[in-house]
Amino acid sequence: MKLIVPALSLAAILATASVAHASMTLRYYNEDSKDYTWKATCSGSDYSVTFDHSKTSSVSIQGSTPCILHTPSGDVKFTGDAKIHIKNGKVTIE
Repeated sequence: MKLIVPALSLAAILATASVAHASMTLRYYNEDSKDYTWKATCSGSDYSVTFDHSKTSSVSIQGSTPCILHTPSGDVKFTGDAKIHIKNGKVTIE
């Protein structure tokens, strides 16, 4: 019994830690001279994601995949980290 309680505690901590760090990273190149802020939905939660103008950078979105990025030109689904290109307000996955 003395070993079961610490083992269960450790298992609970590890499970919580793995969920807490779940995220997805998008490496992007925004070719447009305009910033874009779009909604992303991951694990049922909504997030606001901003892509800076004329820049190559990365953004992280919290939550488990799949994630959906909602853009005016249509939804883009991601199942993990990805590289994207933004041109004329449209997102393409590289």
